[in-house]
Amino acid sequence: MSESGRVEGDDAFLIEQSRREPEAFAEIFRRHAPDIARYVRRRLGTEAADDVVGETFLTAFRQRGGYDLARPNARPWLYGIASNLIGRYVRTEVQQLRILEGTGTDPVQASFTERSDERLSAMASRRRLAGALAALPRGHRDALLLVAWADLSYPEVAEALRIRVGTVRSRVNRARTKLKKELGEVNPLAMISEEPGL
Repeated sequence: MSESGRVEGDDAFLIEQSRREPEAFAEIFRRHAPDIARYVRRRLGTEAADDVVGETFLTAFRQRGGYDLARPNARPWLYGIASNLIGRYVRTEVQQLRILEGTGTDPVQASFTERSDERLSAMASRRRLAGALAALPRGHRDALLLVAWADLSYPEVAEALRIRVGTVRSRVNRARTKLKKELGEVNPLAMISEEPGL
């Protein structure tokens, strides 16, 4: 433990250290960039994702002086920054979802997909899911996808989006209800999480 009471090596410790030694922030990038990149890529596609991920970490680096050091894990903070930046690309995200809805092929995952009978039937489901996700209000889509794709807890989503946990619960519940209605009572969270191509 450091003299400030933080655990040496946790994110808060590294961010605090980076205030004196900026190069220490590289470890935050190393730890979290792959997950943030995967999340952003799923939402926006490869081209926009590179820009958003770079901007996410640049913004985090610039804002590290205001980071709440009582929070040992920077994941929710970083996903919050990424979600705000994704907001600038909402049209791109909706276009990605519309491409998937129209073609059944996820432009991000297309090169990794196997062609089989099982995959073809899954594509039809993904197309419907993509259309339903595109139709959700942005706040609902953000909350749902942070839970399903980033694997954040409701309190972490609340922290990331700077909203109350109750608001997260409400948004996720409304999004799930809307998606169930569109998808014929299928559990949308399970469907979103299970589909690697979405």
